[in-house]
Amino acid sequence: MSPETPYLIYLVDDEVTLLELLKSYLEKAGFRVRTFQTGEEVLHVLDEAEPHLWILDIMLPDIDGYELLRQIRNKSEVPIIFISARDQDMDKIIGLELGSDDYLAKPFLPRELVIRAQKLLQRTYERGPLAPGAAGGLQFQDWIPLGPYRLSEKGRLVKEGERTIELTTKEFDLICYLAHNQGQALHREQILSAIWGEDYFGSDRAVDDLVKRIRKKLPKLPLETVYGFGYRLMVP
Repeated sequence: MSPETPYLIYLVDDEVTLLELLKSYLEKAGFRVRTFQTGEEVLHVLDEAEPHLWILDIMLPDIDGYELLRQIRNKSEVPIIFISARDQDMDKIIGLELGSDDYLAKPFLPRELVIRAQKLLQRTYERGPLAPGAAGGLQFQDWIPLGPYRLSEKGRLVKEGERTIELTTKEFDLICYLAHNQGQALHREQILSAIWGEDYFGSDRAVDDLVKRIRKKLPKLPLETVYGFGYRLMVP
């Protein structure tokens, strides 16, 4: 569900000219925007009411974006877009593994950032992972057994016994999608469309990184790799 007031975006970049340019584009698109130029400024607001989206530069003068991402993820699953002047695969992979939702390499068109922000906010707040168009209009179930784990879609919980396993939004969404397609080999492109949306700009490597994070948190999950194709959840 979308908020009653416009979405609030926290925008972090030490390049003042770019910061003001992006802020202008985002505000013209209807967002509320608060800007930050250093990591220290960000740390001072982490205990405040959180924004709907972070747009976070990796290269900051004091605290790098990776550390800020870790700090944010320790407190929240709010969506995060990484931006960086370093267009390197390793930067993208590290960002995704730490929990970012998207990555955009500089230089980029401000309009592209606006579109990515709109799509990410829509996927996060205006439809669930199993809404029509995402995974075929499937209905929520109370509890789904997943080997030694159990999944509550309504509560957005995964438990092993009485222990709740902490998951990011994307991790939980992928587990839901796999749970509703047990036994089926799912192509990476199918998973990208279901979890990130049909308008996602990034690589299907994002799927592999997300699966890697899930396997680390749920090592007993019977999630198989279908080599050269995708993944399959085989629950006895």
